[in-house]
Amino acid sequence: MFPFRVVYQKTAGAVEPLGLQAAFSVSKRYFKKSVHRNRIKRLMREAYRLQKNELQSNLQQHNRQLIVFLMYTGNELPEYEIVMEKMKAVIKRLLKIINEEAASTT
Repeated sequence: MFPFRVVYQKTAGAVEPLGLQAAFSVSKRYFKKSVHRNRIKRLMREAYRLQKNELQSNLQQHNRQLIVFLMYTGNELPEYEIVMEKMKAVIKRLLKIINEEAASTT
């Protein structure tokens, strides 16, 4: 889901109380200056923080744990609105995956 690449691992049974861990990365290849990399990571973390509640409650409801690694793959500095929109799509897709798995195991 451009400009993000999402790698995730899901397990049954929450190890932590929240059952959700996330990590963020920006390639040094496209963004040589650490100021730009850090800004993109800040934008990603903030967009994730504001939208993760539904994902957390869904994981707790199904007693699952999810580890998510989000990598920014674009080569231009993004606007905050674009990051928010794309993060919403990523979380929606993760919710769909969790719900499909929960439906198939019952």
